[in-house]
Amino acid sequence: MEASSEVVSETAKSSSNLAAQGATSYRTYWLIWLVLLVLTLFMILLEAVEFSKALTVFLLAGAMMVKATLITGWFMHLRYERLALVLSVTLGTLVTAALLYFLLIPDGMAMLRLAPPP
Repeated sequence: MEASSEVVSETAKSSSNLAAQGATSYRTYWLIWLVLLVLTLFMILLEAVEFSKALTVFLLAGAMMVKATLITGWFMHLRYERLALVLSVTLGTLVTAALLYFLLIPDGMAMLRLAPPP
């Protein structure tokens, strides 16, 4: 009996340590997954609605930023990391996105010039 009570107390200690370290429950992961699913459906359905291009792009970019924040915060566990790591991941992502953007602009402009008029 003594050994089983030690195992139970060790399990309780490890669970309380996980809670103290900021461990996330499965319920939270499922809720975040559901929010990501709803945002994805919103982004898909947004194309069917006749908004101006600027508003559509603004809403899509906003939804993408919310999704990226949820994914990096909870699924990549950056919520629990030091600020230096979070900033390096964020800055690296932004620099890569800017580099790709500026490398692809000439091709996009060429495609617009070559496209037949509507």
